This record gives sequence, structure tokens and C-alpha cells, in this order.
Amino acid sequence: MSVPVIGVRERRARLGRRQLLAPSVRAARVEDVADGVVGLHASDAATVYLSACARLAEPAAAEVDRALYEDVSLVKLLSMRRTIFAVTEGFAPYVSSAAARAIAAKERAGLLKHLRDHAEGWDEARLARTEREVLAALAARGEATTRELSEDVPQLRETMLMSAGKPYEARQSVGSRLLRLLASDGHVRRCRPRGSWLSSSYPWAPVPQWPDVPVREAKAEVVRRWLAVYGPGTVEDVKWWTGWTLGDVRRALADLGVSEVALADGAPALVLPGDEAPVAEPEPWAALLPSLDPAVMGWRGRDWYLRPEDVPALFDRAGNSGPTVWWCGEVVGGWAQRADGSLVWRLFRDVGAEAERLAGWLGEVRVTPRFRTPLERELVA
Repeated sequence: MSVPVIGVRERRARLGRRQLLAPSVRAARVEDVADGVVGLHASDAATVYLSACARLAEPAAAEVDRALYEDVSLVKLLSMRRTIFAVTEGFAPYVSSAAARAIAAKERAGLLKHLRDHAEGWDEARLARTEREVLAALAARGEATTRELSEDVPQLRETMLMSAGKPYEARQSVGSRLLRLLASDGHVRRCRPRGSWLSSSYPWAPVPQWPDVPVREAKAEVVRRWLAVYGPGTVEDVKWWTGWTLGDVRRALADLGVSEVALADGAPALVLPGDEAPVAEPEPWAALLPSLDPAVMGWRGRDWYLRPEDVPALFDRAGNSGPTVWWCGEVVGGWAQRADGSLVWRLFRDVGAEAERLAGWLGEVRVTPRFRTPLERELVA
């Protein structure tokens, strides 16, 4: 029996609808956006705002601030692919169990080894004691930066040598690593930054512990959500996006009872049961998406929406995507913002109206991606 074929046009239609990029499907609240794309990339402080506002019917930085820092309905976790994602509070226990806690365990082991090798007087007992002291200090303060916490817990000011013997060797404070570890473990969260929403300088606050979710159940739920938005996808796509072992991926897919389909080139791919039927093609749409946006970083195999010859200009050497211009489910160029606030781009088709929409809500804010790509640098220059 032949399997259904899901071609390029159908995949682009799904992308426009399920990634909330076509105007008719844009969301009213940022929580709907985060769940709609499974999680917003948050390694670059600006990406959360730009990705969310590209999908909001009424884009506004204040709406993202509300979810992150007032309602705390979005939380940031070092999780899939060792990347920071902003996910909804309801989804966070699954992400924590499926990915973040395992990363935190490795981070703790790595930090302990580094402390033993490159700092004095550290062992497992002292690290555990310091963690408890930090959490107690944070509970007393309510919110504090790493520097402020080091006034209560002086050992946070101690340093360790990083990249010893390399031209770029440097000393790093214990505090900077320890707070990131506690965040990975779901004990603390990042609060409103000290500065604009572009700032990466933020205080920390304690968070209630999430309910425990069995790891296998959590992994299946993460993959289910990914397939609901990004399907069809290959096993390699899922493995790349999650950063898990092939065994973990196959187990989650088996638990979900996924259905097999074929892509345009005949390659096998997977969808959730019942998701083989075509979706209605959305109206024509354009989008200016930021570096590390979920739409460009959602799959390992990208040829159906990104020409291979454009990759060197739009990605840095580490594989981080820069700002991209989209038209109806296809990357058609890149964009940047100059110091005077003007938006510039190189593209193959006219998407000027979307540039006006982005410039309208950015106002006086100037955005420079944390991970800069060749084309973005060239456009700014």
C-alpha cells in the first residue's frame, strides 16, 4: 500500500499556518505563540521578542514582557539541543523532564570537575552547600543579580581558569556558572533585565518546583508537539531538533504511534496519526524573522524552504541562522537593522509591507543579533 506524499507546496502551506506567520492565523497572546511553535529560541535576548511579534496580530514588546516577567507564564530553560527555549508554564515540566534536567546533571558534573581542576577547595559537598546558600539568599531577597548574591554568598566571587593555554583563556566567576546551572535545574528563573528588553543582564528569582513527569512520557509529549507543528519531519529532523540519542527519538515516536508519509523526493517522513490530509493553503504572506527563529531552525533538512546556495550568507560557522526574509513558506533573503534604525535587506521578491510592520513596533530600538552572519554584517555596513 502506497503512503501519502506531502510535497513542498503542502509543507510550505503548513509552515505558514502552523508557525502562525500568515496574517489570518496570527495570535492574540504570546503564550499562544510559544505553544504554537513549541518553544521560542531564547539564546539571544532579542529573538524571543522578534519571533513572538512576527506572529502576533498586534505586535508589542510589552506583551512579551507581560508573559515573561509579570504573569511569568513563559519560562526560559536550557533544554533541547542545549539551547535556551522560552516555553509556556504548562509545558515547562515536560521540557524539564525530557531535556533540561539531563543537561543540568551534565552541567553539574562538568562544573564540579572544572572546580576541582582549576579552583581551590572545591568538592561535591561544597558545591551542594553553596547551591543551598544561594537559594536561601535568593529566597530572602526575592530577586537579585549574580553580583548581588555574591555579597551574601562570597564563594560566588571565586574564579576558575577557562580555556587554559589557549589565546583566549580567561577567568570566569563561579557565580556565573552556578546560577546558570540552577536555572537549568528549574530552581531559579531570569527576571526582567536591568536595561532594555535587548539586555542580557538580568537578576534571578526562585521558582516553585514543577511536578515530576516521567522521562519517557515527557519525551513523547515534546515530540508530539513538535510533529503537530513541524510535521512532516524525518527521524533525523527530530533527533537534530531535540538533541537526543537516536534510541530516545525512536522510542518517543513508537510511543506516539506515528504515521509514515513520503516527501516530494520520496524520502520517508513522519506525521501524527490523522495528519496526512492536506491543509488549506493560507493567503500570501511575508515575514521578517530574526536570527534563530523557530521557522528556520525547526528542521535539519531545509532544502524545501531554503536554497543550499544561500546558507553560507544566512548562517554563521556554528550553524546559527541570521535574520531571514520569508515569502509564502520560503526563505527569499536576509535583513538587518542599521544604526539609524532603517531596515535593509537583500531579497528576490518585494516584501516591503512586512518591513514597515516590523519597523513600526520596533520604534527607537536597535537590534544587533548575538550571532552575526555574513549577510547581516554586509547589509549593516
